[in-house]
This record gives sequence, C-alpha cells and structure tokens, in this order.
Amino acid sequence: MAARRGALAPPFLLAIETSGAEPSVALLRGGELVAERRAPAHRPGSETLLPAIDALLRRARCKVGAIEAFAVCAGPGSFTGLRVGIATVKGLAFGSGVPVAAVGTLAALALRAPRTRNPIVAVLDARRDEVYAAGFARSGDALEPGDLPEGLYTAEDLVARLPGCCVLVGDGVAVCGERIRAALGPGVRLVPPPRGRARARDVGLLGLRLLERGGGVDPADLVPRYVRRAEAEVRRTGERTEPAAG
Repeated sequence: MAARRGALAPPFLLAIETSGAEPSVALLRGGELVAERRAPAHRPGSETLLPAIDALLRRARCKVGAIEAFAVCAGPGSFTGLRVGIATVKGLAFGSGVPVAAVGTLAALALRAPRTRNPIVAVLDARRDEVYAAGFARSGDALEPGDLPEGLYTAEDLVARLPGCCVLVGDGVAVCGERIRAALGPGVRLVPPPRGRARARDVGLLGLRLLERGGGVDPADLVPRYVRRAEAEVRRTGERTEPAAG
C-alpha cells in the first residue's frame, strides 16, 4: 500500500508459520499482504525455511535490514517445526532491537474459519487420537477467546464441552470431526485442510495486532508453546501438559 506524500511508509513485518507439515512465510506492510510463500512440504524446515524467506524477500525487493517487526507461530504444533521457526526469528532479529510477536497456532488457525456468529474451535492433530484445541469468537475482523481453553483433548472431551452449533477448523478435523458431528448433530461445521491450515499471513495479522497492544517480546525470550510435554518430562513431572498460557 503506497504511503501518502509526506507520510512515513508503514513498516515491513515478516511472519513465519512452521507449526505443521506445510510451513509458510509472509511479508506484510501496514496490515496489507505484500507477498507470501510456502516452503516445500514434508522436508526439514531447517533446510527449507531460510531459502523460502530469501526468495520471498527477493520477490518483494525487500532486504532483511528493512524488516521492522517479526511474528512467529509459537505453538502448539510440531515440536521440531516450532523450534526451527523460533530459532530462525531469533537469528534474524538478534541484536537489532526489532520487536517480535509470539502468535498462538490455534488463534492463527481460527482465522481460517468462515465468518460466523457460532463459536470457532481450532483443532490441531496432536497424535494418539488427541487434538490441541481452543475456542474463539469473531468480533468483527478480530478474534476473542471463547469458552474452550487451550488444551489437549479427545473427541469425547470436546463432545462434552462444545455447543450443538460450532465450526471446527484444522487438521484435527480428521481426528475428531465426524465423531463430534455424529454426537452433536449437523450444526457442527467441519473445515479441514487445505482451507483449515494455518498460514503465515494470518500469523502476521495477529502479530501486528499484538504488537500494537504492546505485546511484543525480546527475541531472546521466545520459547515454543508445546502444550503436551515431551515423554521424558512427563516421566519426571507426572504432568502430561504444560501449565495454561498466562
């Protein structure tokens, strides 16, 4: 979006989404999408993410030094993918003083749902017949937290907690969607991939809003939000999930 004469151009924000099997990167300026690119699917993000960022910036004729903010998907999601995305942002932002927004995967996923007055439930495959899930409500172009807190759930857990009319969005639909709809009825709408897949452009939009509210973090303080603990930690602590996000 062109800046008005005499006005400062909006800053560039680089957004990174690496929580799932198809990572993506996006460049935004003043809330407008400049360019977006997917990294090759089903290959290690450590090999594909930086080349995807380089190609994105070259296409947009933007240098890394011109980026004035970052947004990164902080979890839940693939343990390896989250680590790669966060490590990449830390490397790009190191020593620059550029603000970083840590965006929840489930919130970014909820933006993929169609506009609706019904509750939106983002569901991400957590393996072992479980999903990471959280509820949201639309408030204009924004999302508000819903009644379902972020956590690790089975289909039966969700049946007991969800209303008869809601939208399930994400790759967790394949894990629990049909069982939930069979139990709650046709008012449950299912939005699987490809639409139901988090994208870097949505991470960027949520990151921009977070930064506008003063919610940025120092790159050195970025940590993944796994929700499910690693098996070694489960054995050590006796707890399957991390404490609820503050």
